Amino acid sequence: MNITVAGVGGVGGYFGGKLARFNNEAGSPHHISFLARGTHRTEIEQHGLILRTADEGELRCVPDLVTDDAADVPDPDLCLVCVKAYDLPGIIKQLAPRLSPDTVLLPLLNGVDIYSRIRRVTSVGRVLPACVYVGTHIEKPGVVVQSGGACTILFGPQPGGPDDRFDPTPITSLFEHAGIKYEWDNDPYPAIWSKFIFIAAFGLVGAARDKTLDEITTSVELSESVRRIMEEIDRLARASGVSLSPTIVQESYAKASGFPPGTKTSFQRDIERPGKPDERDLFGGTVLRLGAEYGLSVPETERVYQALRDRNPQ
Repeated sequence: MNITVAGVGGVGGYFGGKLARFNNEAGSPHHISFLARGTHRTEIEQHGLILRTADEGELRCVPDLVTDDAADVPDPDLCLVCVKAYDLPGIIKQLAPRLSPDTVLLPLLNGVDIYSRIRRVTSVGRVLPACVYVGTHIEKPGVVVQSGGACTILFGPQPGGPDDRFDPTPITSLFEHAGIKYEWDNDPYPAIWSKFIFIAAFGLVGAARDKTLDEITTSVELSESVRRIMEEIDRLARASGVSLSPTIVQESYAKASGFPPGTKTSFQRDIERPGKPDERDLFGGTVLRLGAEYGLSVPETERVYQALRDRNPQ
């Protein structure tokens, strides 16, 4: 396969790095391209990607091609889309001329509406809804560190009914050989929404109030705000036809206790970078739009989202 990893940050660096490493060691016939930018691209081009993992130690991962221009990559059979949501329309627009009806797009980014965001840009290719569980970051240009998470991709068939022409086995087999943990789920949306409930609620409150996860959970006011947002998202999930656990709010809130003191969501860290884009639309904007679409009130999300905009206009 021709495999493109679009975005080689923490997530793309980890999973793309594992694919490149497998290619290097096994003499695999796959062709792996990295789409990366700036000094990060330069370092990978010159020295390979250094991937520091919790279980396997330090790995040097060398792709077949590193470029910042999608026009350079061979037409992909599989594309791991690992950019932030604000870069998603742009990268899909760049990739669109390279896609075929059989190209598989596997978006490894947060959000419950990623499929529709991609489809607004292109109708070509198969888009497999997914969510990812991994704790990673770029330590410096050319170096990605994985320090936590289950390191797992959960994905399933694209919406719209059975696709008898699609067999995921070539992808799942590739993941197995590359040491990438995965779960194929015929209905991936409960997992996608379950993750969204946690990251959206804690992300919005943390960013709007400049509080870490432990500061939120030790505050009665902020904890109640998080729970109310979770309840609003739960109602939206059910309105969209996704049935979540009856105790999803309690389960999601309890996850915060598993993080060390001082932990911030990635969304909050992005908000703290003046003049930089962030994913407020992915979290708050999505909830407001779906609330309007389904005729459901989401007052707590509206209140917190407005507080965020007041604190950090964009």
